[in-house]
Amino acid sequence: MEIQTSDMGLVARVAQLGKYYGDGERRVTALDDVSIGIRRGQFTAIMGPSGSGKSTLMHVMAGLDTPSEGRVWLGDDEITGLGDAALTKLRRRRIGFVFQAFNLIPTLDVRGNILLPFQLDGSAPTAEEQRRIDALLARLGLQDRVRHRPHELSGGQQQRVAIARALATRPDVIFADEPTGALDSRTGREVLGLLRSAVETSGQSIAMVTHDPIAASHADRILFLADGRIVADHGAMRPEEISSVMLQLERVQA
Repeated sequence: MEIQTSDMGLVARVAQLGKYYGDGERRVTALDDVSIGIRRGQFTAIMGPSGSGKSTLMHVMAGLDTPSEGRVWLGDDEITGLGDAALTKLRRRRIGFVFQAFNLIPTLDVRGNILLPFQLDGSAPTAEEQRRIDALLARLGLQDRVRHRPHELSGGQQQRVAIARALATRPDVIFADEPTGALDSRTGREVLGLLRSAVETSGQSIAMVTHDPIAASHADRILFLADGRIVADHGAMRPEEISSVMLQLERVQA
């Protein structure tokens, strides 16, 4: 009997994953025989030089892209061959997303953006879920901004709304793609602190793609990619240690 992803203490995993673009001599390898899992209740950073495959790995694990070969699971459910409609439903119900560009709906206020995953799923939050959302708004300092639209908020406030939206449905895992890339350093630290807090206080599972050693230093675990392969898997590291590994990878890739 196949060992289940949950038996491994993982919320998501891939096995012998390959992702290619083009054919023949023009084929470009984005991911090459990657087998890795995201651990439950842990903050994982995914790093690597430009073109190493880190964003592609996240997109495949999150069901935003399909693999060329290999298998993908979310929890104990294999999603490798799911169609678009099934994947959309799965992402809406079980995955949270935080992007560099915030991806808020400009015509909705803060509360409307946070409740969007429920509305897209044709449901309304229960009383308990509403209490949790109100607590999130308070914790993120957004309770006085619930009627504001995105253009009335600072970049840091917009990213906090995106984090609240990702946490609102209590998803299996949150995928964050360069979540501090559009923020100044002080606001970026605040956002990373909020993600760290979600892991420590709620047991949330987070996988974050970043190129920033300071951002990655907030993680419990750091995966390093180069040329589409996992080349190192470390526990928590200091920013200067992360920078040293990245510099070595970039020298090799150059």
